[in-house]
Amino acid sequence: MRKLFYLIGLTLFLSSCGWINPSIMLKTDKDYQYSKYIDSTKALDYRISTNDIIEFSMYSNDGFKLVDLTSLNSANMGYRFENNIQYLIESDGSSKLPVLGRTNLAGYTIKEAESLLEEKYASFYVRPYVKVSVTNKRVIVFPGSAGDAKVIPLLNNNTTLIEALALAGGIADDGKARIVKLIRQNGDKHDVFLIDLSKIEGIKLGSMVLQADDIIYVEPRKKYATRFMQEAAPIISMLTSAFMLYTYSKALSK
Repeated sequence: MRKLFYLIGLTLFLSSCGWINPSIMLKTDKDYQYSKYIDSTKALDYRISTNDIIEFSMYSNDGFKLVDLTSLNSANMGYRFENNIQYLIESDGSSKLPVLGRTNLAGYTIKEAESLLEEKYASFYVRPYVKVSVTNKRVIVFPGSAGDAKVIPLLNNNTTLIEALALAGGIADDGKARIVKLIRQNGDKHDVFLIDLSKIEGIKLGSMVLQADDIIYVEPRKKYATRFMQEAAPIISMLTSAFMLYTYSKALSK
């Protein structure tokens, strides 16, 4: 009997080492140095990044008339851009645009990109008016419950972390509101921000404007009892059966 208790105790020890919670992702050490978000009132606008797909239209005369560079219109003797033409921001941050050729746009806000293109196209057209949008922005949200992860498109340029969580259905019942991680690509490394949404003070970091391909991860609660019964029950059953057979065989030998 004593050996059986020893084996059950060993099973419990293994569960505390993480064996009982294999689904927990993106773990950080206790002394992990999280990134510091300096001021949520700065850089509120979405910034174009690599792998973004942009769509832009250009109008002449400050928007009075649409111009299309893809075809010549003999009626007005001018060019006009067609709408819905998409351009990929490549790994070097540039995109090949009509007339301009390769133009760097990564790191610019939408407003800055529009101003830049208006300035460049001014060499070819009279008072150009440019409208830019990014069509494939999205973030991944893990709300704290297995099987509930969602890919959320960023339809709004200034979508915040709290808005994305709301679009994903909110933090799951099994999620820890005090441990919300925002993981963001930053060159060759990742910035990891820790947000505590269990307190009203967390609204400041919760108002961070998301960038494309951000990952929002809500850490799930560890269900020791449930997981232990699921994982350890077969082992305990096997050990109990072995013990009963041992006890029975020992009784027969007397």
